[in-house]
Amino acid sequence: MEWRDEAILLSARPHGETSVIAAVFTRERGRHLGLVRGGRSRRLRPILQPGNLVQAAWRARLDEHLGTLTLELNHSLSSLYFDDPMALSALSLICAHMGLLAERDPHPLLYDGARYLLSSMEEGEIWPGLLARFEMEILSELGFQLDLTACAATGGNDELIYVSPKTGRAVSASAGEPYKDKLLALPAFLSGSSASAVTPIDLANAFKLTGYFFEKHIYSQRGEKDSAARLNFLRYFKQQNDGLDDGPGWSSL
Repeated sequence: MEWRDEAILLSARPHGETSVIAAVFTRERGRHLGLVRGGRSRRLRPILQPGNLVQAAWRARLDEHLGTLTLELNHSLSSLYFDDPMALSALSLICAHMGLLAERDPHPLLYDGARYLLSSMEEGEIWPGLLARFEMEILSELGFQLDLTACAATGGNDELIYVSPKTGRAVSASAGEPYKDKLLALPAFLSGSSASAVTPIDLANAFKLTGYFFEKHIYSQRGEKDSAARLNFLRYFKQQNDGLDDGPGWSSL
């Protein structure tokens, strides 16, 4: 059994004295593990960094075996952000999110979204908003899709500014007014068509929103409050925006 495909390198953990077990994410095969012989060598260590785009070749005698991976570097994203801790931590977070998915379960649209997000990190400043949207897609692929298309109480789709923490459904300004202290803020860009012109407060509210449902539906089931990768990203996000006025979701990140 064998295949060859482009992949996103998610992680690599030591195995024995010289090898590593790597996790890659491909469009047609999802998250896939394999043994990389000599993966702890000086030559291969730069390739085995989260977020790098690689050409992966997997081979095993039987499909259910771990198999071996041979990796060639297509594009080193991690090396671009050595001087940008927030972007580097975002790479780790993106890979950690994809690591939550079941092994060998294909998610082609999520792969396309991840590639678009990674390419956007090189081109401009819109990527934090795209990252928040990517977190929503991860939740959806894991079975916890937020419904931000219409108000849960009225069925209308205007002035959607809240999200119910119980149902994950949007709530309009008028319907949510009596309960606003118990509802989550819904930044307009999460229910709109653009991630541009997004303020830091919008992003703080977005990450608070997605973080709430990650904790409720995913991390708590694993006995965790949050992931180390996500906490690390939020720390750099807050540091980069230090000095800005607080918003509803700012201090709770």
